[in-house]
Order: sequence, then C-alpha cells, then structure tokens
Amino acid sequence: MARETQIVVTGIGLISALGNLESSWYSLLEGKSGISWYQPFAELVSKPLGLVGNVPTSLERLTKLVVSDALRDAGLSQPMTDCGVVIGSSRGSQAVWEQLARELGTREFLSREAGEKINASTRIIDSVYEKLPSLPHASISLSPFPMASLGDWLDTLPHQAALSVARQIRTSGPVLAPMAACATGIWALARGFELIQTGQCQQVLAGAVEAPITRLTLAGFGKMGALATTGCYPFDQNREGLVLGEGAAILVLESAELALRRGVPIYGQLRGFGLTCDAHRISAPDPEQRSASAAVKQCLSRSQLSTAELDYIHAHGTATKLNDYHEAQLIKKLFPQGVAVSSTKGATGHTLGASGALGAAFCLMALKHQCLPPCAGNKQPEFDLDLVRVPRQGQIRHVLCLSFGFGGQNAVMAFSSLAN
Repeated sequence: MARETQIVVTGIGLISALGNLESSWYSLLEGKSGISWYQPFAELVSKPLGLVGNVPTSLERLTKLVVSDALRDAGLSQPMTDCGVVIGSSRGSQAVWEQLARELGTREFLSREAGEKINASTRIIDSVYEKLPSLPHASISLSPFPMASLGDWLDTLPHQAALSVARQIRTSGPVLAPMAACATGIWALARGFELIQTGQCQQVLAGAVEAPITRLTLAGFGKMGALATTGCYPFDQNREGLVLGEGAAILVLESAELALRRGVPIYGQLRGFGLTCDAHRISAPDPEQRSASAAVKQCLSRSQLSTAELDYIHAHGTATKLNDYHEAQLIKKLFPQGVAVSSTKGATGHTLGASGALGAAFCLMALKHQCLPPCAGNKQPEFDLDLVRVPRQGQIRHVLCLSFGFGGQNAVMAFSSLAN
C-alpha cells in the first residue's frame, strides 16, 4: 500500500478587522479588538461591526490582497499554471447584486412616474402608424429609460472569488468554489487537501473570502435577533449575539515532499477533517449533537489522533445563545479530560464563510509560536471549559478547528506541528 501523502501549509494570506496575518495575531495576543461602531448605510442604525477599513470593502479587493500575501509568504511567484484553487464564500458578490437591484428598482420607479407622459406620446405615435402603415412598428423605441448595461455581471456569480484567484495566478488546474454557510472555509481546505491526496495537484490555494456587510445581510440577521448590540462575547454569561466582520484567509497547501524540496518554512501539517450535516433545522443545531459529534470523530480518526492528544480547540464561538451552549456541551462530552479552548470572533467579528479559514490560520500561528490566543471578549465564562483567558505558552502539538453553519453544516479540521 502506497504511503499516504503528507499535506503541509507553507503560506498564509489573511486579512481581518485587526489587519493582516501578523498584525491580527499580535493584536489577538495583546487583547485588542477590531470591532467598532459603524453605520455603513444611512437607512440602518449603527452597529458594532468588524470592518477592514472605514467603509465596507469589496470581495474582489480582499481576494487579490490575500492571494498576494499567501504567495509571498510561501516564496512563490506567478504564474502557477498547475496549481489548484479552492476558494469559497457564503455571501459572494451579494453586495454588488444588492446595488444592481437598487439601481434597477430606481429606474422602474422613475419609469412609473413618467408613465402618463409616455402613454400620451404612445397615443400620438400610434395615430401616426395608422396613417403610415408601411412603417415597421418595432423600429421605434418608446422607452425613455433604455436598459442600462450591467457590465461584467458574470463576474458577480457565486464562483467569482475562485475564478478571480485562477486568473490572478494564471492556472489551468482544477478550480472549485464550495459554499457551505459558515462551514465554507474548512470545507474549502478539505477539498484542497483531497486534490493533493488524490494526486491531481501538488499545490493548492485554499480558503475563503467574505465581504458580508450589506443591507440585506444586516437586516436578515437583525430580523432573526442574532446580532449583538454592544459587542461580541463568546462563551460569556452576557453574550448577546454575533458581530458581523469582513475577512479572508487563503492557505498554500502542498505535499510535504515538495515543500521540503523547495526548502521553505512550514507552519504545520493538515492531518484530516470531518464533514457532516445535521439535517435538522436551517438556523438551529441538532440538540442531540449526533452529526457534530460524528464530524469530530471522523476528523480524529482520519488524523490518527485521540482526544487526549489534542492541545487546543479553536471554537466556532459566535457568541449567540444557541451556538455557544451546544458547542460547549459538545466539547465537554467529547473531551471530558479537558482541553484548552478559545474563540477569536470577539476580536475579528464573525466572518461567516471565511471564519473557518481564519480559524485555521490562527491554529497554525499557535503551532508556529507555541502560544494559544485568548478568547477575545470573554469576561464572565458561563461554561465549565478550559477557556484561554490570556495568551498561554506551552507545548502545542495538535490542534482542532471547529466550524458550524446554517443548515446544520459541521466542519472540523486537525493540524499538527511537523515534528509529530
């Protein structure tokens, strides 16, 4: 039986409300938060948000920046004609579509306002047609507002980020664009892992990009009662909901053999993953946690790790009542011996589809620096967990990253230091 290929991470590109990879990491360790008050849309009240800049950014801008940073970090340059691309997003170009809808809606309103004048003109011209039957009726347009060009609207379809990366690195390799709600980031890394394991690629750019600060996203989460009103406090007694954040993380995955041949630094090894679905409710986890437990067990089995070997869990930790309660119960049930836990969303905000990719990047930074990031925003823990409250140094060999998305999507991934 052939020896299984080891998959390692040699480069990371990350942008969050805290900055790039390095500034985000050290801000986490210093207890800083990138969450602040913004009112990006005049018709909506101000909210705590995790913005990359002072105004909502674009998916295209985030994508280009993190790809460039990831390649630079891995010591790679363009073109990368055989590289695989697996880039996901749960919201995609929703902001662009909302803007197009508003523009078209405005045009329709103006057309109705001008309706009486149009009808009067139509009657006059129709009388002309009666006298000049030889004129082709369709040759004259009566529309005072001809359809405006939608530009390159094909570039706003759900796979835009993945195709943008493919064009940026000029690859002709496989290009995938997974979408699994807030589990998208881990799902994308899993697909990249498989492309290398199956021999289709030696290198893959994998991760997720999210620019979710749109009117519809804010209104939707607000209607659900899921948005926080003061800040994000994962696993805290006073948690009140999630804070939306912009962000992106793309990892350079490659076979350990190629990475060692290139002589580049390695963050860690991607050991395995577990992917399941609750098939329970669209917006609430299965209270029995059967599928979530199965995802963790699958991941550990594929990674050839036991629960006792884990040194850290980067939790999904959204600071919503349901997620934190069920996640805490899951961890306590599967890790009765105890394991260090933290969530970084209290500092970055919840980046939805990109959150798992950001979590994976922070797991790898923990392996690199042998230091665990604190649970940002947690002041009064509600659950009996070994929450990391301040940066914690120690021997860190094996870590787990958890992601749970709407629709019951469960995604779990394990990373190890290369020495193991």
